[in-house]
Amino acid sequence: MPDGDRMPSPEEPQYIRDLRTDRPHPARVYDYLLGGKNNYAADRAAAEAGKRANPNSLIPPRENRAFLRRAVHYLAAQEGIDQFLDVGTGLPTSPNVHEVAQAANPAARVVYVDNDPIVLTHARALLVGTPEGRTKYIEADLRDPEAILNAPELQATLDLTRPVGLLLIAIMHFVPDEAGPLDIAERLLSALPSGSFLALSHLTGDFDPKAWEGVAAIYRKSGVIMQVRTKPEVERFFDGLELVDPGVQSLPRWRPEAPAVGTAGAVTDAEVSVYGGVGRKR
Repeated sequence: MPDGDRMPSPEEPQYIRDLRTDRPHPARVYDYLLGGKNNYAADRAAAEAGKRANPNSLIPPRENRAFLRRAVHYLAAQEGIDQFLDVGTGLPTSPNVHEVAQAANPAARVVYVDNDPIVLTHARALLVGTPEGRTKYIEADLRDPEAILNAPELQATLDLTRPVGLLLIAIMHFVPDEAGPLDIAERLLSALPSGSFLALSHLTGDFDPKAWEGVAAIYRKSGVIMQVRTKPEVERFFDGLELVDPGVQSLPRWRPEAPAVGTAGAVTDAEVSVYGGVGRKR
């Protein structure tokens, strides 16, 4: 039996054993595209269908992880941010946020948020921070920011009178316009003090609209809403914030690192099709 269709372990909580896994979840599709094993048949089917519509579908997840690492390192090492709220964290993939942040500051604190109980089960088992720092996990939905902000785990871990790094990485394209994605981001930011930062990445159809329209249509048929957005639409998430140089860019163009010797050549904007940026709350 493939491990994605495995029999549940008796040690798993009842809510995990009862969870429907016959439909894809963005976090598990993303895990599969990154080469992970914590996914199910429905997740793999959606991912493979997406790859047929756009053969470059493996590139955005990889570039998102690289951007996340660079953004968190920048915030922790250069801006002195030692508290992070990672909403839509996905399944653990090293290096995780707390590993990057605590490498710069061992006392850094991180709260992870996801609405997939399977993600949170893996997170609790695998995401162990430094003795000086703290990591906590909240099962909550991005579309309910009040549940996130009022969670006891968040209030016990983060000091919201001090700057926080809010991470919305590869998550807002799963929030359609009618669900108010800008309002959601604004509400989360409104709870954070001056000097906090937003790091965000978002799929776009600007470079290859036909391919990403096809991917979005396939996801919709699977019950997953995906809405790619233009650069001006992505920039609106940073309204009222002071954008960190170089602004909103295709991910590899945001503070790129020198490639390691022997690595593959640079990817094109069309292959990546994700914008990212970091902004400071005044």
